[in-house]
Amino acid sequence: MNNGKICVSVLAETAEELVALLRRAEEVADVVEMRFDALDGEGIRNAFEQLASSKQVLITMRPTEQGGRSQRDLIERIGFWNEYALHALIDHSAIWIDHEHDLIAEKDFMFWLDQCFVVRSKHYLQGQIADLNLAYETVVSDEEVGKIAVTTDDATDAIGIWKALLRAGEEGKRLIPIAMGEAGKWTRILGPAYGAFLTFAALETGGETAAGQISIEDMTDTYRVRELDKQTLVYGVIAGNTSYSVSPWMHNAAFKAAGLNSVFVPLQTTDVGALINRMVRPETREVELNFAGFSVTNPHKETIIEFLDEVDETASEIGAVNTVMIEDGRLHGYNTDAHGFISTLKAKAGDLNGSRVAVFGAGGAARACVYSLVKERAAVTVFARNEAKAAALSEKFGVARESSACERRMADDFDIVVNTTPLGTSGSNSGYAILSADQLGGLRLVYDLVYNPQVTTLMREAEAAGVPAISGMEMLIAQGAKQFEIWTGLDAPVAEMRAAVEKRLSE
Repeated sequence: MNNGKICVSVLAETAEELVALLRRAEEVADVVEMRFDALDGEGIRNAFEQLASSKQVLITMRPTEQGGRSQRDLIERIGFWNEYALHALIDHSAIWIDHEHDLIAEKDFMFWLDQCFVVRSKHYLQGQIADLNLAYETVVSDEEVGKIAVTTDDATDAIGIWKALLRAGEEGKRLIPIAMGEAGKWTRILGPAYGAFLTFAALETGGETAAGQISIEDMTDTYRVRELDKQTLVYGVIAGNTSYSVSPWMHNAAFKAAGLNSVFVPLQTTDVGALINRMVRPETREVELNFAGFSVTNPHKETIIEFLDEVDETASEIGAVNTVMIEDGRLHGYNTDAHGFISTLKAKAGDLNGSRVAVFGAGGAARACVYSLVKERAAVTVFARNEAKAAALSEKFGVARESSACERRMADDFDIVVNTTPLGTSGSNSGYAILSADQLGGLRLVYDLVYNPQVTTLMREAEAAGVPAISGMEMLIAQGAKQFEIWTGLDAPVAEMRAAVEKRLSE
């Protein structure tokens, strides 16, 4: 357990909607931030009349230049505080106020301010260079809680704000560190365990008031933020884009079911070497986060190998690592994709000896599939547009390769088709498939490694052709279960992992 609070931030364009959001947030939050910056004068007055709350309320009027919605200039913002705060807040112990750093010089115009609980904030938006030492000296004091928010594109961009949090702890000061964006989510999750005064959350997915906010449900139930402490073992998914990954839901459900003091966080990065060196390796890391292991996905499965101390035989032969375990400061690499793929394929297809299998794609997942198929004595052909990758894969495992299957009836030459490409994934690719029903007819089986959506366009084409299909969900769960076993030495709670993933995907 920790002493940090979860603050749910709500923003609306009418008083009625804002107050309604306040009432909902009261039921789940420790503190509710009411953002007044989208209201006009009448809306502000109406909202203040209904301000009484069962929870601590943090009032904010954030201008656009600091990431908010208000078009009011400095003088108008001072007027907001003097007109409303002076009359409504002075004797109201349940009200806190958020003052931006540019109001410090105007404190003489707000003589009542010393009677209030103040959060003093400074925001660095996209493209702005953060001077964190200056920001710290500006907003952190013995009397007020400091808040510093920085925009991040990479997990390592948040190291500076994390150091500021550690400094505050050493000096006995109160700080709210915020690393905005997908890459900064790890700070929102781990902050309270390391002394952050509070962390911000959204009332629900889609209701974020700042980039990178996580829903209060996920903060509470998925990440169990209130239960974390400095002894919590930290795992994470290392990816170029972590926003699509369901691994946090799968693995956090497993840790919860097993009763482990562990958490799994997103770690978005374009430079896996920098992340390992600056955040993980004992001899070079700049922060201590009690990392115990990682799941690794695109585009880092192959490049991470050079930054590991040891790689097991399977991962070495495949040339791709999707699992890292840290033991005594040493990083051990494994590949559980091969196990996840072949175990689920054999459960459906039986003996693969002599089966003719077409594998589409030539990335890390394709390498794991081809490796395991060859070990089962299947005859494999790789189809890939990237000729260099296809050639390397073909040469590595001694399999055939082709560049295109355009208008080809696959059953003339193959029994099974495997899609390892992202084509069909939710988003701009969701309506596409590598092959049509006409091309799939007569096959024994189709296996689509895409798991979001659970039923892909390729799977629907297979159904139309009368061909059985396997969802990528099966491989996801099987490889994830193997990861859990490597990290913990325990049997994986597969039912809970599957339920968590299905719930997440249904949302």
